[in-house]
Formats: sequence, C-alpha cells, structure tokens
Amino acid sequence: MLTLQRNVRTWIMLRTWEWFKLYGRVKPMLRAGKITEEMEKLNEQIKALEQNLQKEEGNRKDLEDQVKKLSDEKTALFGTLEQEKAKLVESEERYNKLSAAKADLERQLNELSERIAEMEDRQGDMDRKRKKDESEINELKRKNNELEMSLRRAETEKQAREQNIRSLQDEMANQDESLAKTNKEKKHQEEMNRKLMEDLQAEEDKVNYLNKLKSKLEQQLDDVRSFEWKKQFERDKRARQDLEKAKRKVEGELKVSMENVDEINKQKHDIEQNLKKKEADLMMTSSKLEEEAALVSKLQKQIKELETRIVELEEDLEQERQSRSKSDRNRSELQRELDELGERLEEQGGATAAQIELNKKREAEMAKLKRDLEEMNMNNEMQIASLRKKHNDAIAELSDQLEQLQKMKAKSDKDRAQLLRDVEEAHSSADSECRAKQEFEKQAKLVEMQYSELQAKSDEQVRLINDLTSLKSRLTNENGDMTRQIEDLENQVGSNTNKKFECEWIFDPEEICSNSERQTLAAQVKNLEHENDNLRVHGDEEAEVDVERTANYAASLEKKQKFFDRIVEEWKKKTDDLSAELDAAQRDNRNLATELFKSKTAQDELLEQIESLRRENKSLAMEIKDLTDQLTEGGRSVHELQKMVRRLEAEKEELQKALDDAEAALEAEEAKVLRAQVEVSQVRAEIEKRLQEKEEEFENTRRNHQRAMESMQATLEVEIKAKNEALRIKKKLEQDINELEIALDHANKANADAQKNIKRYQEQIRELQLQIEDEQRQKEDLVEQLQGIQKRAAILQAEKDELANQAEAAERARRSAEQDAIELREQVNDLTNQVTVINNTRRKLEGELQAVHIDLDDVQNQLKTTDEMLKSASADAARLAEELRQEQEHSLHVDRMRRALEVQIKEMQVRLDEAEAAALRGGKKIIAKLEERIRSMEQELDMEQRRGSDMEKEIKKGDRRIKELEFQCEEDRKNSDRLTELCDKLQVKIKIYKRQMEEAEEVAAVNMGKYRQLMTQVDDANERADIAENSLAKLRTKNRASTMGPLGLSASASFIRVASASEFISNNQQQQQQ
Repeated sequence: MLTLQRNVRTWIMLRTWEWFKLYGRVKPMLRAGKITEEMEKLNEQIKALEQNLQKEEGNRKDLEDQVKKLSDEKTALFGTLEQEKAKLVESEERYNKLSAAKADLERQLNELSERIAEMEDRQGDMDRKRKKDESEINELKRKNNELEMSLRRAETEKQAREQNIRSLQDEMANQDESLAKTNKEKKHQEEMNRKLMEDLQAEEDKVNYLNKLKSKLEQQLDDVRSFEWKKQFERDKRARQDLEKAKRKVEGELKVSMENVDEINKQKHDIEQNLKKKEADLMMTSSKLEEEAALVSKLQKQIKELETRIVELEEDLEQERQSRSKSDRNRSELQRELDELGERLEEQGGATAAQIELNKKREAEMAKLKRDLEEMNMNNEMQIASLRKKHNDAIAELSDQLEQLQKMKAKSDKDRAQLLRDVEEAHSSADSECRAKQEFEKQAKLVEMQYSELQAKSDEQVRLINDLTSLKSRLTNENGDMTRQIEDLENQVGSNTNKKFECEWIFDPEEICSNSERQTLAAQVKNLEHENDNLRVHGDEEAEVDVERTANYAASLEKKQKFFDRIVEEWKKKTDDLSAELDAAQRDNRNLATELFKSKTAQDELLEQIESLRRENKSLAMEIKDLTDQLTEGGRSVHELQKMVRRLEAEKEELQKALDDAEAALEAEEAKVLRAQVEVSQVRAEIEKRLQEKEEEFENTRRNHQRAMESMQATLEVEIKAKNEALRIKKKLEQDINELEIALDHANKANADAQKNIKRYQEQIRELQLQIEDEQRQKEDLVEQLQGIQKRAAILQAEKDELANQAEAAERARRSAEQDAIELREQVNDLTNQVTVINNTRRKLEGELQAVHIDLDDVQNQLKTTDEMLKSASADAARLAEELRQEQEHSLHVDRMRRALEVQIKEMQVRLDEAEAAALRGGKKIIAKLEERIRSMEQELDMEQRRGSDMEKEIKKGDRRIKELEFQCEEDRKNSDRLTELCDKLQVKIKIYKRQMEEAEEVAAVNMGKYRQLMTQVDDANERADIAENSLAKLRTKNRASTMGPLGLSASASFIRVASASEFISNNQQQQQQ
C-alpha cells in the first residue's frame, strides 16, 4: 500500500510537468535509429541470400543439364537392353533347370547345416549346463563352508552362553549368600528389638517401683519435710521426665530398627525379584541354546541334502559328457555325409564343364562379377562371423558378470542379513546389559543408603557413648560434691553429738521419749537409705549392662559397615566389569555398524555396476539387432544380386547362342550370296525394325538412368542432411563434453575440499584421542591415588580399632578404680555410720536421698551403689541402735581414724579424678582426632568420587564428540565417494560421447566416400554412354554405307551395347548395395 500510494503521489506530481509530457511524447520515437540499423542488416542478409540463390540456381541448371545427358544415355542403353531381353528366354529355361538341381543340392546342404547347427546348439547347451552345474557345485561347496563356519560360530556362541550361565549361577549363589546374611541380620535385629522391648518393660517396672517407693517416702516424711525436701521432689520430677525422655528415645530406636527390618525385607524382595529375573534369563538362554542346537541339526541335514545333490549333479554331469560324446559322433557322421554331398555336387559340376568351356569368353566377365560377389560374400561372412563372435563373447562376458554380480548380491544380502542379526543381537545384549547395570546401580544405591543409615546409627551410638561419658563425669563431680556434703554433715553430726551429750542431762523424760521416737524414725530412714543404695547399685549394674550392650551393638554395626563396604566394593567391581562389557559391546556395535555401512555401500556400487552393465547390454543388444537387420538386408541384396547374376548369365548364354547362330547364318549367306539377294530386302526390313526396337530400349534405359540419377540426388540430399545432423550432434557433444569437464573440475575441487575436511577432521580426532589418552592417564593416576587413600583409610581404620581397644582397656581400668572407690566409700560409710547419731543420720539420709534424686535426674547409672548404701545404712542403723553406748566410749579413737581415712579418701578421690580426667581427655582427643581424620578421609573420598564422576562425564562427552566426528568423517567419505563415482560416470559419458562422435565422423567419411564413388561411377557411365553413342553412330554409318555385313555389324554393336549396359547395371547395383 505504501509503494502504491507513493507511486500515485509521484504520478500526480509529474502528470502536469511539461518535461515529463515531452518525455512521454518523445519516448516512442527512440527506437527509430535501431530499426534502420536492423533494416540495413536485413537488406545485407537478403543480398547475401540472393547471391547464394543465384549460385544455387547456376549449380541446379548445371546438374539439370548433366541429368538430361545421363537420362538420354540411360534411355539409349535401356533400348539396347530391351532388344536383347527376347533372346534370353531360352537361356533362362536352361538356367532354371540347372538352378532347380542346384536348389535341391543347396536344400540338402541347408538341411545338413541346420542339423549341424542344431547339434552345435545342443553341444553349447550342454556346455552351458555343465558350466551351470559346476557353478552350482561350487556354490554348494561355498554354502557348505559357510554352514561349517556358522556351526563353528554357533558353537563358540554356545560356549559363551554357557560361560554367561555359569557367571549367572555364581551371581545367584552370591545373591543367595547375601539373602542368608540379610536374614541373619534380620533375626539379629528382631532379637535386639525384643531385648529393647524387654529392657523398656523393665525400665517401666523400675519406674513404677520407684514411684511407689517415692509415694511411701513422701507419706513417711511429710512431717519432717523441709525446703530441701521440696527441692528433692522437683528433682524427682525431673528424673521422671528424663526417664520418660529415655523411654521415648528407646521407642524411637525401636521404630528405627523396625524401619531397618522393613528395608531389609524390601531388599530381600528386590533380591528375590532379581533372582527370578536371572532365572528367566537363564531359561531364555537355555531356550536359545536349544534353538541353536535345533538349527545346528537342521544345518547338518541341509549339508547332507546338499551332498546328495552334489552326487546327483555329478551323475548328471557324467551323463551330459556321454551325450556330448554321442553328439560328437553324430557330428562326424553328418560331416561325412556333407563331404559326400560335396563330392556329388562336384560331379554334377563336372557334367557342366563342357558347356562352361564353350562360354570362356563370357566367363571372364562373369568371373569378375563372381569374384566381386564372392569377395562381398566373404566380407559379409567375415563381418557376420566377427559380429557373431563379438556378440557371443559379449553375451558370455555379460552373463558371467551377471552371474558374478548375482552371486555377489546374494552374498552381500546374506552378509547384510547376518550383520543385521548381529546388530540386533548386539542391541539386545546392550539393552540387557543396560538394564542389568541399572539394576546393579539401584542395588548399589540401596546399599549406599543402608551404609549411610548405618553410618548415621554408628554416629548416633558414638554420640550416645560421648553423652554417657559426659554423664559419668558429671556423676563423678556430683559424687565429689556429695562427699564434701557428707564431710560437712559429719562435722555437723560431731557438733550435734557434743551438744546432745551436753543437753542430755538437762532434758526431761519426755524428750527422752521423743529421742526414742527419733531413733525409730532414724532406723526407718536408714532402712530407706539402704534400699536406696540397693536401687542405686542395681541401676548402676543395669547402666553398665546397657553400656556394654551399646558397645556390642556399635561393634556389630561396625562389622555390618565393613560387610556393607565389602558388598559395595564387590558391586563397584561388578559395575566396572559391566561398564567394560558394555563399552566392548558398544565398540562391537560400532564396528558392526561400520561393516554394515561398508556392505551397503558395496551393495550400492554393485547395483550401480549391474545397472550400467544392463544398460550396456541393452545398447549391445540394440547394436546386434541393427547389425542383424543390416545382415538380413545384405543377405537380401546378395540374393537379389545372385538372381540378377543368374539372369545375366542366362542372357549371356542366349546372346552367345544368338551370336553363334548369327555367325553360322553369316557363313551360310556368304556361301550363298547369290541365293540370299532375294532375302536382303527382308533382312533390311528386319534390321530397321530391330534398330527401332533398340532405340526404344535405349530410350527406356535413359529413362531408368534418369530415375536412378533422381534417386542418387535424393540420397545425396539425405547424406548432406545426415552430415549436417552429425555436425550438429558433434557440436552438441562438444558442448556436453565442455559442461562435463566443467562439472568434473567442480567435482575435483569439491573432492579436494572434502579431502581437506577429512584431513582436518582426522587431525581433530588425533587431538581428541590424545586428550582422551591424557584423561585416561589422569584417571589412572586418580585411581592409584584413590587406592592409596583407601590403603591409608584401612591403616587409619586399624589404628582406630587399636585406639578403641586402648579406650576399652582404659574404661576397664576406670571401672576397676571406681570399684575400688566404691569399696573405700563403703568403708567410709561404715566408719561414719558407727560415729553418727540419729540426727546426723537423718541429715545424711536427706543428703543421700538428694544424691539419689540427682542420680535419677541424669541417668540411673548409680542405682546399684545407692542400693548398697541403703542396705548398709539399714544394717548399720540396727547395729547402732544396739551398740550405741559401746561406741560412745570409742568415739575419740574413731574420730582420729576417721580423719586419717578422710585424708586417704581425698587422696584416692583426687587420684581417681585425675585418672578419669586423663583417660577422658586422652580418649576424647584420640576419638576426636580419629573422627576428624575419618571426616577428612570421607571428604577426600567424596572429592575423589566427584572427580571420578566429572572425569566420566568428560570421557562420555569426548566419546560423543568422537562419535560425532566419526559420523561426520563417514559422511564426508561418502560424499567424496559419491563425487569420485560421479567423476567416473562423467568420464565414462565423455568416452561414450567421444566414441559416438568418432563413429559419426566415420559414418560421415564413409558417406562422403560413397558419394565420391557414385560421382566417379556417374562420370564413367557418361563416358561409356558417349563411347556407346559414338560406336552406334559409326555402326549406323557403316550399315548405311555397305550392306555386305549388316548382320555381323549389328551383332557386334548389340554385343557392345549389352556389355556396357550390363556393366552399368552391375555398378549401379553395387552402389545400391553399398
């Protein structure tokens, strides 16, 4: 729209502009000068054409004059010929009789030759059949060899399948072992869960018992509860909450263990499925082996059938040889019969020798014609024989090539089918390998997940152990605080006993009663303390059992971890092996694909060769057809010439007879001159009549000659047109050759570019191969580093185990020291219980109850010691109630011993604390170092795994790049092959066009030679006609001048005319034949 609007706008602006109007008026007149130039050119062309026309008119007039002369001569010759025809009737009858006899002999000869030809055809068929049988035998031998090769291949494949079956059976056995191991682990996990449930139930029972005991203690000590008892109650609540937390924690562990059991069941189910798949694969391979065995049996049957077929063919070949010998004998007999017929023919020819001797003069001319005819026949036969030989050779070569191509095609089809089957098998095996690899990867991932879960569990167990050790240290600190509180309470008890002894004499009996009540309460409190000590000892024992159980569980988890590490390593090895097998299968697949592509290209080339051979065969068949047509035409013309020769021979014989009769009559008339005067007038009349008839015959010959000249003119025009057409075809072929040469140059340039690209791609492939080799070396270095790291990890794991053993030994030493400390504490408690009084024992019980509640807040590790303390306290309370007065006397001695023992207890406590602190510091430091080293090693392992995965990705990228480059190189190679094929085809076409051009030039040269020969023959005929006319005129003058020898003169003139006419006719027929 914009362009339309712009154009309309410009036209509106220009339509009123004067210069534009002037331009519009002047524009139609601008071509006037060019028209005049064109007219001048046309006038010049017309003048040149008029000059050429005038020249052509002059030439035409000259030719018309020549044609008139020739027609006149031709009419004269035909007149003489017609006069002599009447004399040839009798000779034709005799000649017909001889020709009939000759025809009978020729018929017999033809029959014999046909029988010989049939025998030769039969022999050729037998030879071809023999060759075909030999080729079939060779083909059957080749098939037999191929079947043997396929049998060997099937046996090798069978062995490979059996090896795969063995490997699958080994894998199934490994899977069964792993199933058994997983079942054992499942049972062990179930036992652990049952034990945990029992422990949980026991802990719940303990909690219920402690709650009952707590309620009893609260009921008994409501009256004497103070602010410290309230704190103790809060501590009991906290202890209960901690127990509930521990209960929930144990329940969580139970859930985790149940989840592990479920996962193990899933793994078991997956392994069973894999086992079923392996069994199905085993069944498939066994079915394939059975099929291959059936195929082997079938192939063996085919081999036997082919062997029987070979025997039959050999028998047929022997029969054909016998029949060939029979045909040779028949042929010799026929040759003998043919020789006999030839002798008979020679005898028949001897019968006519006398007649031939009479016609020696005329036989000279006939011999010349016969020699020419025989030469023509010999040339034609030689040409026919050479053409037949060439045709037969070409047909034999083409048939051989066609058979070879068919064999090659069949072989290529078989190879192609085999390659397709191999490719399909490789694809199926690759798919199965991929599926197996995916299954293995899934299993490896599951194993890794289990490993990570077990690692998390082990970390949690380590963390729990650390918590327990921290709890133990805290309990030891609280134990030290409790001992300090005990010392304070003992000091208070001593001060209170002193005050009590001072106040005993002052208080009234009611206070004594209250003291007795207090003593009973103190005894009850001691009993409670004893029970509390028993409970503490029992809790400590259970805590130690739990710690040992957790240590055993951690050891079992470490063993499982090692086992799973071994499983993971085995699966890694299997995956590596499978990846290697997959790479090998892919390489085989690529090799098979390249071989398939090569076979396809070879098949395409063979198909193109077959097509080209078919085209050449068609062209040769067309040429053979043309040659056969030419031979049939030549034979027809030869037959016509033979007829004409026979007719001329008959005419010659009749003329000879007439000449003999005329000579006899001349002699008779010379002898009887006087008697012949009367008949002179009659003879003159007859001569004049004959002269008129001769003139009429000469006129007819002139007319025929005119017609022949017209036909020659037409053939000349046709030859000129053919020459022009040949020149046009030559120019066209030269243009095609130039175009093909240009296309060939372009194709060569494209081929050179393709070669350059191929070289460039090859350089890229070399560079990539070098990169891949460097990456492979790096990968090998990384693998070696990984192996070194794994070795270091194994060494560190061994060091870790040794340190764990040292930690366990330190733990056992710590336990023995704690046992010693407990025994010392029991002695201290016994000594303190002997010197304490009821009030101090109450405070002591309160402190001990506070310690028990503190112990219940953290964990129940000290329940055993508290239970023993409660038991000893209750026994001491009963014993102190009985021996109170006895011990009061020894209080001072006991105080001294107590101070010494306190000093010893402090020293032992300090030593114990130092040993525990040193053991904890050393164990924690070692464990922390080991954990740090393990973490660092795991980080390094993760880094190496990431590097390995990155390297694998890079390798895969490089492989893809290599595949792309290989495919591109293959495409370039295909293009270069196509270009070379195109160049070859173009060169072949150029050769064909050159050969056609040379043939056209040869045909043109032959036609020009024929034209020149015709022109020379026409000139010769004109000269002979002039000579004949001159001789005729001379004869007429002589005839008019003298009447003495009219008959001889007329006979000689007629003889000359007949000879010239026969010579002209023979030349004309030769020209037509050529």
